[in-house]
Amino acid sequence: MYILGINAYHGDAAAAIVRDGELIAAVEEERFNRIKHCAGFPTQSIQYCLRAAGIGIEEVDHVGISRDPSAHLHKKVLFAARRFSHRGTEAGRLEGGRQSAGSRQEAGGREQRAEGKGPGAKSERERSISVGQIANDASRFALSSSPFAPDTSPFAVRPSRLALGASPSANGNGYGLTRQVIDRLRNAAKVRDLKDDLARALGVPTSRLRARFHNIEHHRAHLASSFFVSPFERAALLSLDGFGDFISTMWARGVGNSIKVLGQVEYPHSLGIVYTATTQFLGFPHYGDEGKVMGLASYGQPRFIGEFRDLIRTEKKGQFRLNLDYFRHAAEGVDMTWNDGAPKIGKLFSDEYGRKFGAAREPNTQLTDRESDLAASLQLRLEEVAFHLLNHLHDETGLTDLGLSGGIAYNSAMNGKILLHTPFQRVFIQPAAGDSGTALGVCYQILSEVRKGQEQRAKSEELLASSHDALPFALCSLPFTGPEFGDEEILRELEISDIKSQHPDVTSAKYSDSEITKRAARDVADGLVVGWFQGRMEFGPRALGNRSIVVDPRRAEMKDILNRRIKKREPFRPFAPSILAEHVGDYFEQTHPAPTMLMVYQIKPERRAEIPAVTHVDGSGRLQTVSRAENARFYQLIEEFYKLTGVPVVLNTSFNENEPIVCTPREAIACFLKTRMDALYIGNHVIRRR
Repeated sequence: MYILGINAYHGDAAAAIVRDGELIAAVEEERFNRIKHCAGFPTQSIQYCLRAAGIGIEEVDHVGISRDPSAHLHKKVLFAARRFSHRGTEAGRLEGGRQSAGSRQEAGGREQRAEGKGPGAKSERERSISVGQIANDASRFALSSSPFAPDTSPFAVRPSRLALGASPSANGNGYGLTRQVIDRLRNAAKVRDLKDDLARALGVPTSRLRARFHNIEHHRAHLASSFFVSPFERAALLSLDGFGDFISTMWARGVGNSIKVLGQVEYPHSLGIVYTATTQFLGFPHYGDEGKVMGLASYGQPRFIGEFRDLIRTEKKGQFRLNLDYFRHAAEGVDMTWNDGAPKIGKLFSDEYGRKFGAAREPNTQLTDRESDLAASLQLRLEEVAFHLLNHLHDETGLTDLGLSGGIAYNSAMNGKILLHTPFQRVFIQPAAGDSGTALGVCYQILSEVRKGQEQRAKSEELLASSHDALPFALCSLPFTGPEFGDEEILRELEISDIKSQHPDVTSAKYSDSEITKRAARDVADGLVVGWFQGRMEFGPRALGNRSIVVDPRRAEMKDILNRRIKKREPFRPFAPSILAEHVGDYFEQTHPAPTMLMVYQIKPERRAEIPAVTHVDGSGRLQTVSRAENARFYQLIEEFYKLTGVPVVLNTSFNENEPIVCTPREAIACFLKTRMDALYIGNHVIRRR
């Protein structure tokens, strides 16, 4: 049985394919089209998955996407109706020239209105009729056979700044429900057209698609990705994100072949929104810039923590709420573009940020202590709220194994403190914890549902014992699930590049399996910048030893060398240490495995001077633990470096230059030639500058 999972029409478009429970391939579209965080439809990712499985699309049994337009539909409709009613009241108030008596805004942004008789006031009956009618009309429109369906996100593609039937106001709150609904319906209609889009992308008639199509709720896909490929039989599960299908946060209990949802936080309250809004305010406007703020936080002091505690308020049973005065998404809506290019998000923070913290920083201007302190305060509050939720989750489940997913699961500084601030003892975070990983989760959620059906049928036929043996999912070789290239393909690309004649300063050679890691380790120890291109490409944003740039962590100057020659990124951002798994306790304060580079631990004080290039300003390191079983060749490289230097650590950064991580030999060679890298080890071949 083949299952194809898709994340589409959203940032980090991706695809994954599973055969009888075994993950065959999982890839992100950005690696093929070279657009970071690419949204749209993952055509090339799907094509690769089918090639890796050795099948055509007609042999796929199930296809799923990590969005469900019908999920929480009544909540979406009621929220839209309430907002429409509120705007109608506001329009009447503005037209009448004055506000009805007793109106005020409370801290959370929710309007409380006493009975008034002014020109803009409506009777309770009139308001009830308008809300009810809008809700009824919206739900009928959403569920009709029209090509539109309700959006699953609070954001939407908005081609026009002016709403139909609305007049603009000074604060930009002039979209009106009509335009917002239409734009959101257009976006989500694509989800309903998945079969047509898939056939079109592959150039086949829809009649060749015999698969059953599934819509998997966004956060359920996240939860599935963190449990069904984990080593845990039972685990507490948490998905922390921006928004998906009207939900920002969901927690659950996973047992065997099933996941039971225990709680959730709904729109408009979201930790992801807070982090992105503050990232924008600090002058980092691009999709995915949140990681920069996490790095900046280590340089500051959390002197604004009081303000951020007002901005995000914790409640009983793991819940939290935003002070909506600080944000635009609930009251006004926010522009977001999910075309086939890079995602773009409009301004999320309101003018209240400026009144509280001063003017927003312009991008590419000098950073000050204020920005560092805001980042530190944001990071601390994120951790406080997350641990509040995690402690509740432990109380509710009694479990000590945790599966973590969602975009916030990329916050490795938070992840590294989970074992210190909660009762959890083991944490699993799959390498593509963000939205690209929902493609993986879709596959395993569908598999779970299919096998539940098989089990139920087996029970009725008294065959439970034989079917139960097939329930455990076959684990996969995460994170190495992307394309790989053989020696002949690499050699052909080296010949096509014509390096020797075009670049006389470059030499080439080929070595045996045992010799290649020794040569590379010697180059690293000698202070060279080494490109390392081996085996299958990683799934997720981290280079984990197959598409990496490797240098000597003992040399403090290596951070500046990498930034000057290749990376050209902000100097406050740290580089990561990759360490032999058996030596973690010698260098770090914690020893829990971190194979996907999604944990930050404190480096032991006596070791920091030994590996300065990977020691952040606060004495921490975002480590990758490397075992021979997980990546034999990368382990061997670090082991050879250890033999030469006595240090079982290398600096490992992604193989790219302000672009997605390289996928093919051609891209690796091009990156080597356009940067000032010293050597490129590509398979068993090496090219180096004299």
